[in-house]
Amino acid sequence: MTTTRTQVGIIGAGPAGLLLSHILHLHGIDSVIVENRSRAAIEQTIRAGVLEQGTIDLLRELDVAGRIATVGAYHHGFDLRWRGATHRVDMQALTGRSIAVYPQHEVLIDLIARRLATGADIRFEVSDTQIHDFDSTSPAISFTDATGAARRIACDFIAGCDGSWGVGRKTLPDAKHFLRVYPFAWFGILCHAPVSNDAILYARSQAGFALISTRTDNVQRMYFQCDPAENPDDWSDERIWTQLQACVAGPDGYRLHEGPVFQKSVIPLRSFVCEPMQHGRLFLAGDAAHLVPPTGAKGLNLAANDVVLLARGIESFYHKNDRAKLDSYTPDALRRIWRAQHFSWWMTSMLHNAPEHNEFDARRSEAELDFVTTDRNAETALASVYAGAPLGE
Repeated sequence: MTTTRTQVGIIGAGPAGLLLSHILHLHGIDSVIVENRSRAAIEQTIRAGVLEQGTIDLLRELDVAGRIATVGAYHHGFDLRWRGATHRVDMQALTGRSIAVYPQHEVLIDLIARRLATGADIRFEVSDTQIHDFDSTSPAISFTDATGAARRIACDFIAGCDGSWGVGRKTLPDAKHFLRVYPFAWFGILCHAPVSNDAILYARSQAGFALISTRTDNVQRMYFQCDPAENPDDWSDERIWTQLQACVAGPDGYRLHEGPVFQKSVIPLRSFVCEPMQHGRLFLAGDAAHLVPPTGAKGLNLAANDVVLLARGIESFYHKNDRAKLDSYTPDALRRIWRAQHFSWWMTSMLHNAPEHNEFDARRSEAELDFVTTDRNAETALASVYAGAPLGE
């Protein structure tokens, strides 16, 4: 087995792992990333992405935000629709902050290109990844590389950024898991059609929840509430459009622009938190430590905040011989994580029809929507959380 050495071993070339590696590089700290997927698989896995203002600012600081304005789109507000009428939540006017709709795989394309351009060591297509001696001062990562050779990376710290099913979380001892599984899912589609709405639209109706977003001028991303057991193959284009139109219909005559569906999937909704997020020299970040339902648009942004905090701690260890920020990483990260969990749960509960809900619950949700769009303080709070606080606070 061949052994190499670095300062930080990172498992996972997703947003958390790549962001952490690049931030550390800019502070003169070496890292190696190991990833079980190929570069092509990472860059071709299409996932939605809403970037908070703080995440946009971070990507600009890292010089990897250049394509957001051309491939993605900046949004100064979003729409809430219920009882067949639409209300615009103007984040820019209320908070001075905005968001960007920029798919996660595009973020990964940018980050991988930037890391490789700066000489990063990223080992794609590895297997049998294991974590060793994380309770000591000499932890290590072992794996089989793409050629079939056994490798070992000795390091000072290990960052598990390998998602909810990765070895990072599985290795962390004595962790407590907090889980909520929602009784509904999202049926997501990509379709060839003109833009239906100039901002993200969240709709609530007797037909259920729907989310309308745009990918490009002629490719749209849309979702509607469904049973988690639904088979996407059972849904024809006609049936999909009938359901989506029913979710947004109203006396104002609002309708979506329709077109051929070229991708469809069922996305389960879960909330998850792992506590603590660290043990010894092993730290978790991103989906390895937490998941949120996509209603609140917090997933990638929480990963970015984890990374900012973890990078600060690692930098302080090397440059100041101080590990206080590393020791406080879990409580520091969990403050924002649990706030995001609450916001995502609240948005999900307000906008969806749960199987156990009755007419009382429907009226209560509509009253809540009315409150957050007519009370200035409530609307400002909604806009502020949606746009996100600066990272690392």
